[in-house]
Amino acid sequence: MPSTPMLTVLEEDRHWWFASRTRAILAYLDRYVGPGTNRRVLDVGCGAANMTHHLRHYGRVIGVDSNPKPLEIARQRGLEAYLGSADDLPFDEGEFDLVALLDTVEHVPAEDRVFAECYRVLRAPDTARGLAGGKLMVTVPAFMFLWSRNDVLNMHQRRYTAAELQAKLERHGFRVLRISYNNFFIFPLAAALILLRRGRAEPQLASPHFDPEAYQVEMEPTAPIINALLTAVGKLEAALLRHLNLPWGTSILAIAEKRA
Repeated sequence: MPSTPMLTVLEEDRHWWFASRTRAILAYLDRYVGPGTNRRVLDVGCGAANMTHHLRHYGRVIGVDSNPKPLEIARQRGLEAYLGSADDLPFDEGEFDLVALLDTVEHVPAEDRVFAECYRVLRAPDTARGLAGGKLMVTVPAFMFLWSRNDVLNMHQRRYTAAELQAKLERHGFRVLRISYNNFFIFPLAAALILLRRGRAEPQLASPHFDPEAYQVEMEPTAPIINALLTAVGKLEAALLRHLNLPWGTSILAIAEKRA
């Protein structure tokens, strides 16, 4: 089977799945964080810095990843990036105003330590100055019944429900500001395809976890007209997410703040 073409950063921005996820994330960050240059932003699981140019709207971005190969690319792209684990971050307590944990925690067996570390490195609230605590932006895959070969290839440990994710964030000291499912409109089709494929041969997509040279995520090719249609659907969904919580989807996004 011929290999799937590798996505570059700009190609990812044009691919409907990445673009839709980014718009949903920015809808939350624009509302609950807002643009700024004086903040310190940590991208946990930064990979090859595919989100850096978006996160820079909210402050100075620093990255950390456990895979040294994509960090080489991240540094070439101008990201200050460090080798480290999400469950043992190499930073001081209260060092960051915003932590982005984007499709990362589901890879780590010790998820409790990941949430605890994100809490530790975030800035505490300053009641004397009227400042809220630092913010945590999280995205994760949704619903264990959607488990597929893609989860296996990417070494996922779990998928979540919104209620589970909210409970875990609150248990670790966060106040959840907003939480919603994402990819709401494509959910019926995506779920049907996953269930129909179960037990059958699935597309052989490379994984950076198994191939150290594959430092970027590969996606199934999408015809231009389908990509344009799904991109338009993603734009509509991002507009809805600015005002509504969606009741189901293939992924979840949440924004929370550190409590005292």
